[in-house]
Amino acid sequence: MPVSDMQLILETAGSLKEILTREIKKVPTLRGKSIVTLFYEPSTRTRTSFEMAGKYMSADTSSITVATSSVVKGESLKDTALTIQAMGADMVIMRHSVSGSCHFLARILDCSVVNAGDGMHEHPSQGLLDMFTIQQHKGGHLEGLKVAIIGDVQHSRVARSNIWGLTKMGADVHVAGPATLIPPEIEQIPGVTAHDRVEDAIRGADVVNVLRLQRERQQKGLFPTIREYSRIYGVNRERLALAKDDVTVMHPGPMNRGVEITSEVADSDHAVIEEQVTNGVAIRMALLYLLLGGAEA
Repeated sequence: MPVSDMQLILETAGSLKEILTREIKKVPTLRGKSIVTLFYEPSTRTRTSFEMAGKYMSADTSSITVATSSVVKGESLKDTALTIQAMGADMVIMRHSVSGSCHFLARILDCSVVNAGDGMHEHPSQGLLDMFTIQQHKGGHLEGLKVAIIGDVQHSRVARSNIWGLTKMGADVHVAGPATLIPPEIEQIPGVTAHDRVEDAIRGADVVNVLRLQRERQQKGLFPTIREYSRIYGVNRERLALAKDDVTVMHPGPMNRGVEITSEVADSDHAVIEEQVTNGVAIRMALLYLLLGGAEA
């Protein structure tokens, strides 16, 4: 995504966020537009925020629960998507476990397709809301900031979207975690530095973004134990003290408290985790607005 497009989305989200502060959170911007969420994986924040974003702008939103749909009868992704389109959907928002699935959908459908997370590939709206949150706490800019991303970078679509977005916007990204969970080629990306020790990544950081530890990775022997991970790589008060005094702490959720992040850090004044959720609605409102061509709110 070009920098100009990201800037447009961030600026639009800044304008639309004001709607969330109103007593009546409703504008006619997307009246008559039909949006369908199609999630093949569990989701609370992303799915609900997309649906609320649509409803706040008066779009008609429908949700397909895969477990109770024709998918369980063997219907393919292509046929499911074509069926949705035939019903008149203007946009399909999809999360899928297979990387590239949203790109595949965009090639066969005439309506807009939004990637709400595809496999280990990307989670674009999460990356955008994280950048939006950082901007709001760091004087409206990203260029020159040191952003530490801690945890399972290898399997994280959130990390990938953050890294690609932040480096394009001029941030200095530092990653740290177990060697088995850091892609070996990551330092080939301009603006990214990998560290063996969490302390080195956090030292002097403006922002610390903590990734959820995917417990299923333990079964593959990619790190010793949950306790060992927490001891060596968990973000606690002592490690956070190495960052700048005004450091901003982020987490995409859901959190494993006491594993990748302590409650002391998650509940501190530095943490903006709940604000990320609010900003997620604003970013998704911006995406719907820009893709569906709404009128002024």
